[in-house]
Amino acid sequence: MRTYDQLFLGGRWTEPATTDTFEIRSPHDRALVGTAPKASKADVDRAVAAARRALEPWGRTPLAERLRLVERFNELHAARADEIAELITAENGSPSWFTGWTQHNLPERTAAWLKTAREFGWEETLTDEAGNRTIVRAAPVGVVAAVIPWNSPHSAALVKLIPALLAGNPVLLKAAPETPLDAMLLAEIFAEAGFPEGVVSVFAADRDVSEYLVTHPGVDKISFTGSTAAGRRIASLAGEQFKRVGLELGGKSAAIVLADADPKTVAEGIRTATFANNGEMCVAHTRIFAARERYAEVVTALAEMADGLVVGDPAKPDTFVGPIVRQDQYERVLSYLRLGVEEGARIAAGGAEPLANPELADGFYVRPTVFADVTNDMRIAREEIFGPVLVVIPFDTEEEAIRLANDSDYGLSGGVWTADAEHGVELARAVRTGTFHVNGAPRHGNASFGGFKASGVGREYGSHGLAEFVEWQAIAVGR
Repeated sequence: MRTYDQLFLGGRWTEPATTDTFEIRSPHDRALVGTAPKASKADVDRAVAAARRALEPWGRTPLAERLRLVERFNELHAARADEIAELITAENGSPSWFTGWTQHNLPERTAAWLKTAREFGWEETLTDEAGNRTIVRAAPVGVVAAVIPWNSPHSAALVKLIPALLAGNPVLLKAAPETPLDAMLLAEIFAEAGFPEGVVSVFAADRDVSEYLVTHPGVDKISFTGSTAAGRRIASLAGEQFKRVGLELGGKSAAIVLADADPKTVAEGIRTATFANNGEMCVAHTRIFAARERYAEVVTALAEMADGLVVGDPAKPDTFVGPIVRQDQYERVLSYLRLGVEEGARIAAGGAEPLANPELADGFYVRPTVFADVTNDMRIAREEIFGPVLVVIPFDTEEEAIRLANDSDYGLSGGVWTADAEHGVELARAVRTGTFHVNGAPRHGNASFGGFKASGVGREYGSHGLAEFVEWQAIAVGR
């Protein structure tokens, strides 16, 4: 069991203002994983005050020094990858293959941020015909509140922390109540890396304190990853105060399967695109549109794939799907499985019935489920379920497939499967979504990431993501 009794406020381990704690139990068997302090409004005040004091000196710190500190952090973080992965699996039920892959991939992502920062256009000088100069420079946006979810916590944290720090901003990381332990471990690494006082704070808090944080007058920028409903609330609060805001929100991503695609190849790709991390991914491809002439084959291939997934203890290496993070979300996913049947869909694999394995009786386990005979107006095809569930919908023409894919409140991810990759690119250009995968190809680490429509505002990764943490200043200089 892992126990923390202090918060990391302004770069220092600090006694919390209250004795309230989070008690974290495994979604696999309800065993106690650990405890961590629950931040209060008074703790937020202390962290913001420290960040305000650090803003001017950290913003003036030479880029070379900020790069050095982030490089040091990256070395320390990489050295503890296995420990972090094991802890996250215990906290939120993510299977060990997924947490291990994520944590071992993060050092490469941080290295990409370092490269981006070295090449970023921090300042340029424009000269007019009369010889007058205008200096255009990137200034830190200010104190950043980074609010992250529980489903892939270190990935969500670093995509905010690293570019914000490189741009010269102090950052307050607010972790989810479900995963405070790995957040405190992350704080240990920042403490060892040696960032100046006030530059980094890490704490977990409930909803009321989180709302206090994002409305705090000492916070200049909010970078949030989470549900679309929470994003709407944050956007409205930020708008009242003219705070800068970045929102990476939910999704109901569509994968289009053309008639020339091989159904078994598609099923193998969808295996990860939909069911990775127990289906608890905003980018999950949960609406599968299949050409009608191959529809039955696609449904069969997807059903066989889903039925073949190993569901069980997330700590075991052969487990592909672990438990849902907590009981209310587990019950919510089951309610959608029952709703799908009520709406007239057919269960081709899975369903709401409990797993037969008695060793999993205490966990929040859901059978990977494939719904067939679905129409795009059903709730199971329109609402984000956030679990191991997908729907398969037929289409007759590519124009119809594009129209159906775009007929969604969301626009975060998506894909197409076809024997003609270049034709897939043409189709991708017609789909209103932030990221699109042709035949399951991975997105380049420096490519922008973010959503259209209700899937968010702003972008992460690469130069687009770094630019989210600066303000642009123009200084006109006369002769």
